[in-house]
Amino acid sequence: MSRLIFVNLPVADLERATAFYEAVGATKNAQFSDHTASCMVLSETIHVMLLTHDKFRQFTPKAIADAKTTSEVLICLSAESREAVDATIDKAGASGGRMDPGPKQDYGFMYGRSFEDLDGHMWEVMWMDLEAAMAAQSEMAPA
Repeated sequence: MSRLIFVNLPVADLERATAFYEAVGATKNAQFSDHTASCMVLSETIHVMLLTHDKFRQFTPKAIADAKTTSEVLICLSAESREAVDATIDKAGASGGRMDPGPKQDYGFMYGRSFEDLDGHMWEVMWMDLEAAMAAQSEMAPA
């Protein structure tokens, strides 16, 4: 069985955050959602748990970081193509997210951009041609 990842994020407005993640391509799993949490499915193995601040506080004694001013985590998702990277960033921007808070990365064999969600959580979206990346790496290896 594949391992799953559940990224738990505190959000100020659960309804708006849920709509934002749906706009960038996630699907809400109602079975694991209620008035305090939305389980957003990005793939068979990647889920984002959007939690109200009160719900999030039930899992940690630490203060909730203000992701708009503090880096708490940097999450990176793979994409199938350069065009898919751009499409995801465009959807995030059209849905109220901040596009490209970090620099674009374009190395030919690897291309990435980023966005911030409505609460300031930063996501990178990256495409990589694995064969070209491995070839470039072997060319750089000492003889």
